Amino acid sequence: MAALAFTVAAGLTVTGCGSGRMAALHANCRTKGLSWKVTVLKAAPHSAQREAKLSVVNKGSQPCVFDGFPTFAVHVGKGPESDGKGQGRTMPIDLRRGGMVTTHLRYKDHGPGMTPADCLVSNDEAIVGAPRDRHQKLIKVRDEKGKKTRMNICEQTIWMGPPIEQNG
Repeated sequence: MAALAFTVAAGLTVTGCGSGRMAALHANCRTKGLSWKVTVLKAAPHSAQREAKLSVVNKGSQPCVFDGFPTFAVHVGKGPESDGKGQGRTMPIDLRRGGMVTTHLRYKDHGPGMTPADCLVSNDEAIVGAPRDRHQKLIKVRDEKGKKTRMNICEQTIWMGPPIEQNG
């Protein structure tokens, strides 16, 4: 009877519904198999809070599992840095070849009466990495029109929302 219960329980874990079951079938996404883009969104008037979007596309030859928050950091050489910190709960995402996930970023920008020089970090590049992968990649920061821009971050933390799969 115990063997029968174990078999049924094991069968349920493999054949359950949702993306979570795919974690057993596909490998974790790797930084090198993904295409990365960070877009700084238009600033809200009179606000020191700024929003950006990190978009990730699976360019690998196979589906992969995007399981957790990505690595995201903005550095000034070997000096000060601001690192991404996840907020909320993540679920494994079965990312098909060509599939996309986005993560919303929120940080404190220079507000009224401040200049970018008043901030902890200002850079036109960010460091990104797939969840559970120690490899990282340096990418350019862009605005909504695709032009190179800077992230002026006045705190040590960049808040990240849970990754969301984009359909389409």
